[in-house]
Amino acid sequence: MAKGSSINGNGGKGGNNSYTIIGRGEVSRAELVKEVKQGQHPDTHIYKRNGVEYARNNPNHDKPDNIND
Repeated sequence: MAKGSSINGNGGKGGNNSYTIIGRGEVSRAELVKEVKQGQHPDTHIYKRNGVEYARNNPNHDKPDNIND
């Protein structure tokens, strides 16, 4: 189970097709979305844009820890 701050996006302005989870390595977007839906990453939620689902960190006002930060 990864905390939101340990998940980084591997994309650019076109969106993340994969993510790197510190200590685990690269995971496809589809796999991470599936894991988030199963509750394996409690600090992360699903965001849908143009019909495509992406992983996003839940808001944290204590420190910046968005997936692409």
